[in-house]
Amino acid sequence: MKIMRKIIEIDEELCDGCGLCVPDCAEGSLVIVDGKAKMVSDNLCDGLGACLGACPTGALKIIEREAEDFDEEAVEKYLETQKTEEAAKTPKASGCPSTQLKTFAPQTACQTANKPVMSAGGGTTSLTHWPVQIRLVPPTAPFLQGADLLIAADCAAVSAPNFQLDYLTGKVVMMGCPKFDDADDYVQRFSEIIATCNLKSITILIMEVPCCSSMNGIIQKAIERAGKSVPVEQITISTQGAEIEKKSW
Repeated sequence: MKIMRKIIEIDEELCDGCGLCVPDCAEGSLVIVDGKAKMVSDNLCDGLGACLGACPTGALKIIEREAEDFDEEAVEKYLETQKTEEAAKTPKASGCPSTQLKTFAPQTACQTANKPVMSAGGGTTSLTHWPVQIRLVPPTAPFLQGADLLIAADCAAVSAPNFQLDYLTGKVVMMGCPKFDDADDYVQRFSEIIATCNLKSITILIMEVPCCSSMNGIIQKAIERAGKSVPVEQITISTQGAEIEKKSW
């Protein structure tokens, strides 16, 4: 049944697809589609505007128009369906070998000295574990305990010419895309890691493009949800791989 009520309106001209509004919508009525925030269904939006403060461009506002009445039962069913679909998409440990946790032993001095030199970096990887994708690393992974955690946007690792030497060495890495992956899942996953893994530090490596900046908001929300303080350094690099900003918070 349609009634006159308050509801969220999205200005697609202002929306940059950062996704920061998505985890702030407890009803799950906002999603990112083709780089823009979209309303799933009018009856899932309560019109209270909890998502407004997260939008950095002012693309969200509350208006009054004719819309389907807010339906709490529909929200519960929708959220349950989303959880079921996410669980179905999550790879099981017994499936693809790439999802199985691995920790790589550091090489001895002798092994390192006898390894052929492949590049200026010496050819020895700084990667100490597997997997590296954010969605595939469980909060219980042993290599997260007491780690200096590097959270890198996928494209940042490709752009940085000396990614391993400059950023990965001595750190545990988790990589992903804050624009195309599930931001709410990221917040939940990182909040569990921060709450239980006694991290020494977090380094966020992102690109200068707008969609990457939402990773900062995700980690801020995760820290708040975890209720623990962790030193954070955020590094921004250009599309050509040059470091253009470094700040701590």
